[in-house]
Amino acid sequence: MPRIARRSRIPWLVVVALALLGAAPVPRQNRADPPILILVSLDGWRWDYIDQHPVPNLKALAARGIRARALIPSFPVLTFPNHYTIVTGLYPEHHGIVANSMRDASMPERFSMSAQTAKDPRWWGGEPLWVTAMRQGLRTATMFWPGSEAPIGGMRPTYWKPFDDTFPTRDRVDAVLGWLALPAGERPSFVSLYFEDVDKAGHDFGPGSPELAAAVAHLDEALGALVGGVHRLGLDDRATFVVISDHGMTPTTYDRVIYLDALIDLRTVETFETGSSLQIAPRDGDVDGLYRRLHGKHPHLAIYTRADVPARLHFNGNPRIPAIIGVPDAGWSASSGQRLIEEELHVGEHGYTPATRDMGALFVAAGPALRRGVVVPPFENVHIYDLLCRILQIAPAKNDGRAAVTGGFLRRR
Repeated sequence: MPRIARRSRIPWLVVVALALLGAAPVPRQNRADPPILILVSLDGWRWDYIDQHPVPNLKALAARGIRARALIPSFPVLTFPNHYTIVTGLYPEHHGIVANSMRDASMPERFSMSAQTAKDPRWWGGEPLWVTAMRQGLRTATMFWPGSEAPIGGMRPTYWKPFDDTFPTRDRVDAVLGWLALPAGERPSFVSLYFEDVDKAGHDFGPGSPELAAAVAHLDEALGALVGGVHRLGLDDRATFVVISDHGMTPTTYDRVIYLDALIDLRTVETFETGSSLQIAPRDGDVDGLYRRLHGKHPHLAIYTRADVPARLHFNGNPRIPAIIGVPDAGWSASSGQRLIEEELHVGEHGYTPATRDMGALFVAAGPALRRGVVVPPFENVHIYDLLCRILQIAPAKNDGRAAVTGGFLRRR
């Protein structure tokens, strides 16, 4: 079982068992207790899954809180960049996680999501929410959130677990409830929780598949267990739930593949991202030559040099961004014949421009500080961090969001 970075003085499994066996809600002992924020990520949950599938727990949460018609991800529309944007309020070009795989000239190794490099704090710029909260005296806990395994600013969350995709869904919920069941002097005020089931089903089987529907139902049940557990702990009047996703998903097929090896010799480039997002650099340093060999050569692939990436994408102000950026049309994949021999094409994909309809993500939030039964227009995920700070009643670090975007989500005092 994955370890907990800091051990409590009481066994959390015992506390959770008591709560989940139907114990009466624990009364609040101190009305000055700080608010509790529970941030839940349902990776790959497209904005419209909530309406397409029977998800009673998520719909009940939306009915008593705020729901966005869609959450607009940041570019590139990939997992690590967007999860870190949500907790820093910074575009990827500013926080430095510009891809799931990247290189920095000052670092000896490439960054990879699953490698030890992801635990090196030098990759992680900005200030994630758990650091913001801890600097202001709050305890925090993270369940698998990207970045939480690195000592960013010299700090890890008070409680955290190293990522383990074999760790069962219900055990993740129980661990979070265990943290929340700790005595007041040890209980975290901010807790995050991550689930990858829907993203994996979308990639492997497609967004319209029965497997995707099963994953959606499974995570809605997990959300119901989480909300019910918080109720049994007597924390309803303090706890705010913010349920988000990092991106949506769109179908892809073998007849919509852009074969890069038909356009360039792939041995001459270093490849960081392919598929729905292309990030490459010439090994010989001839950026203009590589650009000319790719630009305009396929009708479904837009090619930019780093300096020429459209301003709306906020993706040219960091040296980690490779020299050449390619953006396929929605549903198309930039790949190669050899790659497709070695591994099957994903039948669902994300990574396209944030404005693409199917890239829209989920935002649902409910709690004592938020308005009830409100549906808001789509907004960018860079604005979430400021809202989370206001829920926790802490001062945000410098970020790219605007407080006015989410200011209307809060109840008037």
